[in-house]
Amino acid sequence: MIVFITGISSGFGLETARLLSQEGHIVYGTVRRDVETLPQVHYLQLDIRDREAVEKAVADIIEREGRIDVLVNNAGMGIGGPLECASEEEIRLQMDTNFMGLVHCVDAVLPHMRKQGSGRIIALSSIGGLMGLPFQGFYSASKFAIEGYCEALRLETKAFGIQVVVLRPGDFATGFTGSRKKATDEKAFQAYPAYKTAIEKVEHDENGGLKPIVLARKNSKIIKTKHPCNGYVVASFEQRLSVLLKRLLPAKWFARILGSYYYV
Repeated sequence: MIVFITGISSGFGLETARLLSQEGHIVYGTVRRDVETLPQVHYLQLDIRDREAVEKAVADIIEREGRIDVLVNNAGMGIGGPLECASEEEIRLQMDTNFMGLVHCVDAVLPHMRKQGSGRIIALSSIGGLMGLPFQGFYSASKFAIEGYCEALRLETKAFGIQVVVLRPGDFATGFTGSRKKATDEKAFQAYPAYKTAIEKVEHDENGGLKPIVLARKNSKIIKTKHPCNGYVVASFEQRLSVLLKRLLPAKWFARILGSYYYV
């Protein structure tokens, strides 16, 4: 299959590109900077926030391969801190990268998938796209946007043989933790005393989380499955349980549980 993956410089994207290329798929992946390359993987240097750059990359793949079978929307970033402390620039960076970047990629591949009468779109959401995480509110907002967008996209494109699958990772040990943009000014710590403890809890859980190869294998399995589910939660037992509790419990009960977990 011809697979287009965004954000393969590290973490989920890197391991997914490595695994899929080893399995014999033809893999194209985006990076924003020069990186050490994987054999048998085609690298495209661009920023997914740039719609024209994405369209050109997709056109180049189509010209070379004639089709794109799978789009894995992996690229993303996170900001941390109290909602009121995030700057306009940080908010736009969060939403433009995680949500609008995905939209640019989907818009670019959809005409080709419709024409060929098939295709699979795998979008990386998060369990943070199912529950609003304290001091990661804009990250959660970007993932909630992906959830709603994909729910509508799935209905709009099913007549064309296109499948839309949402992946919701929990805590994973990747470079995402170290690259998170966090509020560090005194205003944030003074106004929100729980912030320091909560973000330390987040980073502790991530650093002790699953390895990115686990998600790469899930991507591989989805590609091989004829009729995949609409979405998957890939996380520890406790986090999968939290997703179930969010569905089953009254909202106030779940809010107390989530708040106590993050000491807020």
